[in-house]
Amino acid sequence: MVTTSLCLAVLALSQRRTTPQRQPAVPPLRLERQTIAYMDGNVQLEGYMVFNGAASGTRPGVLVVHQWGGLGAYEKGRADLLAEMGYVAFAVDIYGKGVRPTLVPAKQAESTKYKSDRALFRSRLMAGYKTLLSEKKVDSTKTAAIGYCFGGTGVLELARAGAPVRGVVSFHGGLDSPTPADGRNIRAKVLILHGADDPFVPQTDIDSFVKEMRDARVDWQMVSYGGAVHSFTEREAGNDPSRGAAYNANADRRSWEAMKAFFAEIFR
Repeated sequence: MVTTSLCLAVLALSQRRTTPQRQPAVPPLRLERQTIAYMDGNVQLEGYMVFNGAASGTRPGVLVVHQWGGLGAYEKGRADLLAEMGYVAFAVDIYGKGVRPTLVPAKQAESTKYKSDRALFRSRLMAGYKTLLSEKKVDSTKTAAIGYCFGGTGVLELARAGAPVRGVVSFHGGLDSPTPADGRNIRAKVLILHGADDPFVPQTDIDSFVKEMRDARVDWQMVSYGGAVHSFTEREAGNDPSRGAAYNANADRRSWEAMKAFFAEIFR
């Protein structure tokens, strides 16, 4: 009798172990894309909001800050990928509606306007961040920002402005700061994804950034990708590293995976 009962117990336990566990339902994917007009003072801006309209409830929100050419197809594509991952993504407009320089001198002039006036840069960033928070699907307690090149500098400025984001991710961005003491305002965790051979980010800037983070006791990390130069996530940069800016497929893939792991940590 004891033997029979024991066998039945073992059989029941075995069945429980082998019975497949029901997985949570995955919502269908229906991206909703919106052009969002918003203001910074008296300047009209035009950003791009995207999220999965088939999913219910609130979710983390991610700000996307563009490179020096202004908001375009590249940043919108990254925002789409974030929306597919379950986030509400808002690609901001730093320059203003219709300001989308295409030639290098114009890109240089427009980006320099903000890099030389960090107060203006932060004002435009905060306007975008507040617009992200205004979307009812965003969980305002779970936000982050990512940026590319000029935008990589931008997300650090957003953090230095004291924005209550949980984390910022800079892809091949500039690390310099005219006011390193502002590092003490940073409330976010910081992830720097850097091309180890990037000629546009000198070692002096890296050293100063590290000191800023240490002095402010920021939770930060930096990953350098060997063989990668500036713009390593952008196919439009071409494949000639000797020019200082070039696409690197390995660095692109690895940096995106690093961002995903970072988000899993800060949003858990």
